[in-house]
Amino acid sequence: MIRVLHVITRLALGGAAENTLHQVSALSRAGYAASLAVGIAASDPRFVESARRRGCELVDVPALDREPSLTRDLRALVTLVRLMRRERPAIVHTHTSKAGFTGRLAARLARVPAVVHQPHGHIFYGYYGRTQTALYVALERAAARWSDRLVTLTDREIDEHLALGIGRRPQFVTIPSGVPTAELRARAPGRAAARKTLGLPEDAFVVAAIGRLVPVKGFDLLVRAVPALLAAVPGAQAIVVGDGPEHEMLVSLAERLGVPGRVRLHGPSADVVDVLAAADVLAAPSHNEGMGRSLVEAMALGVPVVGAAVGGIPSVVGDDEAGRLVPPDDAAALAAALIELGRSGALRAKLAEVARARAEGFSTAVADAKMLDLYATLVRERTLA
Repeated sequence: MIRVLHVITRLALGGAAENTLHQVSALSRAGYAASLAVGIAASDPRFVESARRRGCELVDVPALDREPSLTRDLRALVTLVRLMRRERPAIVHTHTSKAGFTGRLAARLARVPAVVHQPHGHIFYGYYGRTQTALYVALERAAARWSDRLVTLTDREIDEHLALGIGRRPQFVTIPSGVPTAELRARAPGRAAARKTLGLPEDAFVVAAIGRLVPVKGFDLLVRAVPALLAAVPGAQAIVVGDGPEHEMLVSLAERLGVPGRVRLHGPSADVVDVLAAADVLAAPSHNEGMGRSLVEAMALGVPVVGAAVGGIPSVVGDDEAGRLVPPDDAAALAAALIELGRSGALRAKLAEVARARAEGFSTAVADAKMLDLYATLVRERTLA
């Protein structure tokens, strides 16, 4: 049996954790001996419990943490090297930037036969200032040399890596963050039932937004777009699902703009499927986005997307096929696109039909097939069987 070790800093709300857990489970079902090294103390207990329910074997690496720390990072490196030398995995598969560098260096020191890295998007813009970004780019260039494959969520992400001199094109393979589209549709309530659950008027134009309340998600742009949207579409409501450090700022911003009753901030406990089933449009005004699982989830339920033309969003939405693309950091353009959709139910219906079809290209079935094909290729190349 081929042993595989995945490495991620922590399990927390977001597509990276969900995708990683699904991959470990899928590999185990396919006959691989797959385990996941993770900082359990730094993880969301709900995701840890979810991992255990799925039968994922977790290996605690206490020093793994999201924030840089030379002492802790060195401890994590030593722990991972010892783990890899003891368990002798044939393939190490790292996830996200921090665990990606530490895990790949450990794999190199432990002489692991095959190494895969999956950044789940990147941090080359929208997160940090110029100096810190330049440092991360330099680290990614170095670590790419220790990688057999670099897994991106969309083809556009490949181009963004290559433009910065990270990796060589033959190293890259695109595998989406698989979304269980059929399962979502099966458990989604009807529109009327979903709106009743959320206390929304049946005739409201509902704009949903889903994600961590952090600057890179750009939810402040959505709040800034609401006054213009309300002037043109008086029944509009915005619902933001998620939690994070920007919660109070967003509440304060809505109050200053005079729209506190039209911007509802739900915590992460809200059922995303209920919110999407109630929504007319999903807004994704991000400054950077690897793929955006919530975009695919919305599209699977026939909800068009208005998203910023950054990262993988254009690859998901298409050329205004499943919604509208707007320039990043432009609240006026976001408002204009929302108004266009808010005024035309016929346009929303047209976009929804395309959205459902496009979502299937990012389904778990597609993602699993591509991932297993990648692993089979590595096994043949490295004669690991």
